[in-house]
Amino acid sequence: MQTIEIGHNQGGQRLDKFLHKYLPLAPMSFLYKMLRKKNITLNGKKASGSEKIMIGDKVCIFFSDETIGRFSGRETAAEAEKNAIACRAQREGENVCRGVGSVGSTDCRRVREYLTAYEKLQGISVLYEDEHCLFLNKPAGILTQKAEAGDCSLNEWMIGYLLAQNPSMEEELAVFRPSVCNRLDRNTSGIVLCGKSLAGLQFLSECIRERKVRKFYHAICVGEIGKPESAKGYLVKDSAENMVRIITNPDAAEQGAAPIHTVYSPIAAAGGYTLLEVELVTGKTHQIRAHLADMGHPLIGDAKYGRPDENLLFREKYGLKHQLLHAYRIAFSEGFPESGVRLERQSFCAPYPDLFLKLQEGLKLFQDCAENHS
Repeated sequence: MQTIEIGHNQGGQRLDKFLHKYLPLAPMSFLYKMLRKKNITLNGKKASGSEKIMIGDKVCIFFSDETIGRFSGRETAAEAEKNAIACRAQREGENVCRGVGSVGSTDCRRVREYLTAYEKLQGISVLYEDEHCLFLNKPAGILTQKAEAGDCSLNEWMIGYLLAQNPSMEEELAVFRPSVCNRLDRNTSGIVLCGKSLAGLQFLSECIRERKVRKFYHAICVGEIGKPESAKGYLVKDSAENMVRIITNPDAAEQGAAPIHTVYSPIAAAGGYTLLEVELVTGKTHQIRAHLADMGHPLIGDAKYGRPDENLLFREKYGLKHQLLHAYRIAFSEGFPESGVRLERQSFCAPYPDLFLKLQEGLKLFQDCAENHS
């Protein structure tokens, strides 16, 4: 049997959702059956699963350690003790893993993965942090989240960073895991929003979903753009090629087309190139890259949607091997609900990467990158 006291990162969600996170390998039909049979109780009473759990509530799971281990993907008591001994020995010798506690704690392998990512991935910086939210500046070349099991991504780095600051957080990872809330392409740099707490994750997810946070990108594109534009269209995915295309009016054959809206404004233009600020009103895969390319202004360095001759020029002269696109600024609106997170009317910027500054100087696109363009 296990008794779980609900903490601040678990309160406020439905009981069935919490149970699915705690026992992710258990079918939901099985969990509902266990609730009906009172093999899972809430505060000592029978529950349906639809109840909203609160801080201080107690969830009792009347399963054996082996059953909990099997459905959670974590160790049984015997395995935990064995791994704890191994981890203590490794910690003393390598200072890599902080060990494993009782059943329900995160296994040593996963903790080691987070801490390895924190040590391995270089160039990530913290732009803002409070008890609920963490905003990171991601360099180009790093995945936001894993694409395959063996990948090392910003998401693992972020959890490793939090573990390094607060080792006691390891136990809580069994029932709550911080996460990134928005994605950037591997070769797009800039701001990534992360939720440290359940309240933070819910708040940031709502802001993104309800468009209560504006997202501005800076890019260098081919061609001189003289005035701001607001462009709309439809985006169609080609999953086989991992590309998208832009169309004006979808027909019956384009039922999967998604409406897109991109607003862009020139910051500086010279010598056949423009430093742009782009606001994503909608946020679809490759939207900025494909939309600008469709309008005749592809990003320099963009291998998918750009011009090969331009890309070769910048590769040979500046060593540019990817699209020059940077998630530069976010701005939160007003009128947030009572979420415990206080970011209304705040704005955050991510400094340009060194290569971006080098291209800006080389192309004489002179503009103070700390200036806001909204």
